[in-house]
Amino acid sequence: MELGLHYYTFTHPEWETTLADRLTETARVADQGGVSLMTVMDHWFQMEQVGGPHEPMLEGYTTLGYLAGVTDNVRLGLLVTGVTYRHPGLLAKTVTTLDSLAPGRAVLGIGAAWYEREHAGLGVPFPSTAERFERLEETLQICRQMWSDDDGAYNGKHYRLAETIGLPKPANGTVPVLIGGGGERKTLRLVAQYGQACNLFGAPGDDGVAAVRHKLDVLRGHCERLGTDYDAIEKTILYQGETTTDPDGFLRQMEAYRQLGVSLVSVMPPAYQDPVPWATSLVGDIRPRLATV
Repeated sequence: MELGLHYYTFTHPEWETTLADRLTETARVADQGGVSLMTVMDHWFQMEQVGGPHEPMLEGYTTLGYLAGVTDNVRLGLLVTGVTYRHPGLLAKTVTTLDSLAPGRAVLGIGAAWYEREHAGLGVPFPSTAERFERLEETLQICRQMWSDDDGAYNGKHYRLAETIGLPKPANGTVPVLIGGGGERKTLRLVAQYGQACNLFGAPGDDGVAAVRHKLDVLRGHCERLGTDYDAIEKTILYQGETTTDPDGFLRQMEAYRQLGVSLVSVMPPAYQDPVPWATSLVGDIRPRLATV
């Protein structure tokens, strides 16, 4: 099983003077320690359940561009890009730029967005849920077209592009798309139709495993209806439990998730602590054992 690191908070001791240094060192530890995927959030305000808007938050793609320059191996993405935050043509260009400068390492993590407060706070429109999902599907179509040989027009309900020129192309011809969320009617259908990976919430205990099993069964059903290959979709989880404080328990949980077909687990550093010692323990003690699961 592969390991991901989701760097979801910048609120560490003395963050006002250590934010950049700790981010850099954590990324280098992850990169050199065999972490497969490093992600940050796509928020302008910190989430209210993690301290709220008055906590520090860096813009996502600027951060990924910086991380590309201080790492060599780890894949980079947002968990996940909010579809409302950028025009899809610009988003495709931004992700392609990241993938060109960190060849083959970009992942487009994307979802329908949900944090209304930051939209209102910075004056960005926040459409209804139904419209956000319509925009998400059109964005997926536009990205796919911009990464193809078709540089013609795109005419959708919400977006109209006269030309979908995107040069240079991604290093491997396209960028893998990871769609985040477990909505059974819309999100998982989009995974089946457009995604190369999904990301689900993984909670500790049997209930968490059962919930992911159910979501994957729903995804399989969508794939069967659409005629797409369920087995070709990478199954990932964001685990919301203990890691370095209970490595044996964590690995037992991962064995259960691996049996469901989950091939990558992303974990999060503890809030309000220096993430570097945690990341060092993660790659030294847990990643080698996780690789055998």
